[in-house]
Amino acid sequence: MIRILLADDQALVRGALASMLRMESDLDVVAEVGSGTEVVPAAKRTLPDIALVDVQMPGRDGLSVTAELHRALPGCRVLICTTFSRPGYLSRAMAAGAAGFVVKDSTPEQLVNAIRRVHAGLRFVDPALAAQSLASGASPLTDREVDILRATAEGGTVADIAAAVGLTEGTVRNHLSSAIGKTQARTRAEAARLAEVNGWL
Repeated sequence: MIRILLADDQALVRGALASMLRMESDLDVVAEVGSGTEVVPAAKRTLPDIALVDVQMPGRDGLSVTAELHRALPGCRVLICTTFSRPGYLSRAMAAGAAGFVVKDSTPEQLVNAIRRVHAGLRFVDPALAAQSLASGASPLTDREVDILRATAEGGTVADIAAAVGLTEGTVRNHLSSAIGKTQARTRAEAARLAEVNGWL
């Protein structure tokens, strides 16, 4: 029996997934959580074989949770299951230790197949997303540029951003200029939006 933890902030989606998976004779949903902060404690209590984790959740995002879960319970393999098929999410998920990545518009058969493959020690990546990720390449942004674009997305002046990230205003302007060039945007707000769309933030 493959023991599964479901982490998704949408109760209806989580319930539907649990019901669907429980119909399979070799799958058992042992925990259901609705926020990122609940994942690791629930996994430690229930010891699942597979954690099916959404990317965008309250508390903590699924990518940082994946890294923590990978450290805390190395025997639990993470399969990212999200609405957002962004190439940047795929590379960040794999770097965090995820064993697979599926999108929510996959068929039930594809999802069950992904779970079984990941449980068998293999990797599974949605084929269309894998092709898109290869075509778009890795994120061109540095870690510091990512921090600054995240602060930019929250609004505020350059002074506000500088205070939020602990840099001088001149250094923030330099990083913003670099990020705008790398994303081929016209403004810092557009650069933040493009980086978000690509899954780089």
